[in-house]
Amino acid sequence: MIFDTHAHYDDHAFDEDREELLSGLSESGIGSVVDVCADMDDLDRILALAERFKTVYASVGVHPSNVASLNEDHMELLKRACDNPKVVAVGEIGLDYHYRLEDDPSETDPPRDVQKKWFIRQLELAKETGMPVIIHSRDATADTLEIMRDAHSHGITGVIHCFSGSAETAKEYLKMGYYLGIGGVITFKNGRVLREVVEVSPMEKLVIETDCPYLAPVPHRGKRNDSRYLPLVVKAVSDIKGISEEEVIRITEENAKRLYRL
Repeated sequence: MIFDTHAHYDDHAFDEDREELLSGLSESGIGSVVDVCADMDDLDRILALAERFKTVYASVGVHPSNVASLNEDHMELLKRACDNPKVVAVGEIGLDYHYRLEDDPSETDPPRDVQKKWFIRQLELAKETGMPVIIHSRDATADTLEIMRDAHSHGITGVIHCFSGSAETAKEYLKMGYYLGIGGVITFKNGRVLREVVEVSPMEKLVIETDCPYLAPVPHRGKRNDSRYLPLVVKAVSDIKGISEEEVIRITEENAKRLYRL
């Protein structure tokens, strides 16, 4: 069964059909899903989803775009949430400079120094709890790598979600033992770099994800994404690696279970 290692079924895009969709995923060959936290406001909703559905797991953490109002009380709440047996990771955490390329104070995303502070603090949380991490990095390769190298020295492991870097950057993360999250972008016409990354990466370090409701694969690009489209991602990986789709599903499911210690 396909393991969707990164989804956002708590998103309001699923308000009308969330229960029906999650209840029927097994009929589409989807075995497990990790619903990933991006904001403190999402936390209770995500934990409730994981409690309600046997095959849904949760992560706890705050996306870099949402860290401006974080404080240590929030860190304590996240730490307590890590005691929940359905919580499998700290994330998604990291850096996002897409709207902060010039650190323009008029932008709404937090400044780089604020993002770095809470990225490092949440990595510390992962170390404290022994959890793997789910890393978000967008237009911030150098700073993310620098911080992750230091984290690696403390024994932290995890996945680089929706990997968007070069093959050379991928090799750096692979050396540190990280998994790479592969989603719908691999089917895009402009997804050449990601296809190169998959080509040079060992199957044992790849996992499959949707990031739904975002990044639906071709031919559904631009529509709401969900886990039922993952066979398209599996086929793309199968074609690149020259192995059967069944083998891609088997290996990536094993990888996901190893990543999340299930």
